[in-house]
Amino acid sequence: MKGFMAAFFVWTLISPNGDGGQAWPTHTVCEDGSLKVLYESCDPLQDFGFSVEQCSKHLKPNLNVRFGIILREDIKELFLDVNLLTKGASILSYSYSVCEEDLPKFSFCGRRKGEQIYYAGPANNLGLEIPEGEYQVLLKLYNEKHFMVACANATVICS
Repeated sequence: MKGFMAAFFVWTLISPNGDGGQAWPTHTVCEDGSLKVLYESCDPLQDFGFSVEQCSKHLKPNLNVRFGIILREDIKELFLDVNLLTKGASILSYSYSVCEEDLPKFSFCGRRKGEQIYYAGPANNLGLEIPEGEYQVLLKLYNEKHFMVACANATVICS
């Protein structure tokens, strides 16, 4: 009976909303009068935290962000893929090497399974104005073995 209870407890802890069939909750990154950004983790085993310091449809070149997650795999190298869609059509695909084994760009590069990544700082971008519309953004972080570190489906609504 103790083994059954332990297995049930572990299953409850790793399952979103405790029932294994529900998605992670939708988080609000930011919301002001003309911009709303929401996201939900698309990783079935783990949620994560993400926020931005300023919510404006006029993106500054150095946008301050915060990101936190507990690693399920080592990250000698870390890569980010971003896909931007509107009305079901892809309008931008972008890949970025966040961490390279011989050239770590951030203090969390090289972290090991079970350790926490917490980054609070600038995310460099072009500094642009978000056009009116509704956009879907798929973000995937993965390591050198193509193990998914984090995955998010985001919705950007700009009016």
